[in-house]
Amino acid sequence: MSQPYPQQSFPQQAAPVPPAPKNGLGTAGFVLGLIGLIFSFIPIIGLVAWPLVILGIIFAAVGLGRIRKHRATNKGLTITGLVLSVIGLIICIVWAATTTKAVNDLNTEANRSVTVHYEVTGSAKDATITYSTMSGSDLSTNQEQAKLPWSKDVTAQGLLKGGTLTVTTGADGGSATCKVVVDGQESKTATATGQFATASCDGF
Repeated sequence: MSQPYPQQSFPQQAAPVPPAPKNGLGTAGFVLGLIGLIFSFIPIIGLVAWPLVILGIIFAAVGLGRIRKHRATNKGLTITGLVLSVIGLIICIVWAATTTKAVNDLNTEANRSVTVHYEVTGSAKDATITYSTMSGSDLSTNQEQAKLPWSKDVTAQGLLKGGTLTVTTGADGGSATCKVVVDGQESKTATATGQFATASCDGF
């Protein structure tokens, strides 16, 4: 009678481990958010940060949705990308608001009227007075022989770029003081004494 063959035992193979789910969208959101945040600090170049941070927010948000459904991992990197993108977007908005305000202020300044008051006082019996006003691209220059005290008001339309007020005493000497007042605020003053002495108020 034949003996039964002993049963042979075979080692059990371990079940294959499923690959960990990936989160490419979350990683893309992090990369875009980081680059966008860096660019957002740079004037002019920061314009390219707008699409980067917006796409970063979208990709990171979709990546978080995949993580909640357990279809993706890398949660920390995805959240970081979302935060960086939001910060970059805030900086872009601040830059845009600041630039818009600066442009509006410049347009307002360029279109307003400015009153320039020229004034010369002193003891000089006669004086030669020259005054000029530079507004926008217009330059007006005038010269007068005047007795002191003397004054003149000029209205400049647009951005005031400067001007001059110069007074020169005559052969009889004396003193002369020039003063420039722009929109009610004193900007320049100077005094000269003696024969053919010159006082100049410029750069206002």
